[in-house]
Amino acid sequence: MAGDKPWPEVPVGNANHANTAVLIVGAGISGLCTAIDLVKRNNCRNFVIVEKSSGVGGTWYDNKYPGCCCDVWSALYSLSFEQNSDWTREYPGQEEILSYLIGVAQKYKIYEHVRFNTSVEEATWDGEAKKWRVQVSTSKGSKDAEFNPQYEIKTDFLVSAVGQLNQPKWPEIDGIDDFAGKKMHSARWDWSYDLKDKKIAILGNGCTAAQIAPEIVKVAKHVTIHQRTPNWVIPRLDTAVSPFMRSVYKYVPPIRQRKRAVMMDFRECFYAAVTDGSSPFAEEIRRQSLEMMHSQLPDQPELWEKLTPKYNPGCKRVIISDDYYPTLALPNVTLETRPISHITSKGVSVVGAGGEPETIEEDYDLLVCATGFKTTQFMHPIQLTGKNGTKLSDVWHKGAQAYYGTCVEAMPNFGMLYGPNTNLGHNSIILMIEAQSRYISGLIAPVLDARRAGKALSLSPKPSKVAAYNARIQEVLQKSSFNDPSCNSWYKNEAGMITNNWSGTVIEYQEQLSKVNFEDYEAEGNGIEIVKRKPVVTLGRVREETVVSDRFIAAMSVLSVGAVAAGWVLRNSGYLRGLRVR
Repeated sequence: MAGDKPWPEVPVGNANHANTAVLIVGAGISGLCTAIDLVKRNNCRNFVIVEKSSGVGGTWYDNKYPGCCCDVWSALYSLSFEQNSDWTREYPGQEEILSYLIGVAQKYKIYEHVRFNTSVEEATWDGEAKKWRVQVSTSKGSKDAEFNPQYEIKTDFLVSAVGQLNQPKWPEIDGIDDFAGKKMHSARWDWSYDLKDKKIAILGNGCTAAQIAPEIVKVAKHVTIHQRTPNWVIPRLDTAVSPFMRSVYKYVPPIRQRKRAVMMDFRECFYAAVTDGSSPFAEEIRRQSLEMMHSQLPDQPELWEKLTPKYNPGCKRVIISDDYYPTLALPNVTLETRPISHITSKGVSVVGAGGEPETIEEDYDLLVCATGFKTTQFMHPIQLTGKNGTKLSDVWHKGAQAYYGTCVEAMPNFGMLYGPNTNLGHNSIILMIEAQSRYISGLIAPVLDARRAGKALSLSPKPSKVAAYNARIQEVLQKSSFNDPSCNSWYKNEAGMITNNWSGTVIEYQEQLSKVNFEDYEAEGNGIEIVKRKPVVTLGRVREETVVSDRFIAAMSVLSVGAVAAGWVLRNSGYLRGLRVR
């Protein structure tokens, strides 16, 4: 029974409903990974996950628009310790990813820790108690709100797993609130609305719009795509994964692992393509994009001009699609590149040739706002107040930054996943999340040890360490394609500071977070001797790049096949049947 277990193995129950060792905000990939690491690495089940939605999955629960899928190969888009052999396509769709994450949550018994329809309003550090006091509220109309509409949770360690793609960003266009038809943000899709024979305007032309457009044109009467800046688009080459190969990946793990390793190797090489505009890889993106554009939109030089970017690949996220260009050639599709002047009650006005507003379409039924998220406002709308009353908004007044992208000065016992400067333009974000989760679990360990001994400990990164770390990565980022002056992207804040992207490869980041050096942190409380006794803790990292030869993989595959075959023979032999009889 749970009550027979020692703290922190015992889960939070009725009596300590508002007290927990660790509070995780968000039940997406980051939150699930952190929860699993707490159990595996710290033998801790005294944690709570608060999730504002009604299900697990994070961005893959919220984003349900037509055509929603991942732009990372499915073989790379699963946790290293819970690799999925059953992906049905080389690029997974939203529903399949969500199903995978639900399965992970079920397997590791995470559901019992999640409080759904619960959002964090603010969190304040209690310096005397060495705990966070977190104000949460339950969704109006939910049963929980009948007895717990708002309450406070005290926790020894607070983890933000809300990520960068959390709060939808609605377009700031005059008149948009006056539109009389239907409005939808891509991250808040209304599937009860029938698209058949509707006249639709898509505001935006990034990765999301490139996934939505090919699907809705199949049923819509007409679709107008409003493009502000063109994107580099390269072939997706998506295919189905046959049942036979899914069986191979499941029963011969070395083959699955080799496929994943090769894909990681390729994606790591892709780093130069999105950071160095003069690299051979960047030139290859240009070649592939233009070649595909010219072949899928033949003899349309005016359209080529509109669709060809004038900035380096990587400055904006590269779109991976096989069907976006063909969609633009359809008779019921219009690409509009003139700037939007304002929204009317029935349509969209653009800036005409003479600079005057020109209404291009009346009687739109639907505006699709594929305009992204509030990416540079990482914790929005949560208000954090840390040590000595320091507000997170004050720490970040020039732009969000963190130590290793996970910890913030003046915010003790606080960690974040997918935080500032941890986004990727070349590889799977799950590889970064696992490194962050492992690192944060390493920080949590001595805090738990202190409380177990009846003491308290707080850890916050030294400001000098945070400043030096961010100066190093910003020096690299300012010279990269992310800082190309020819384009704006969601990677930068209004001042031009690159707050979202990581400056190196995944392997470099994993190596960086492979140990915790407590000398980089300000330690306070009567439990500081715990980190003084062992100032450096080695965590290691998951090595998923190619490290062994194909010959070794072949040998291991033969052994795996042999083991599967032997198992089958034994299961169907009289010997095992005899054992079962006995």
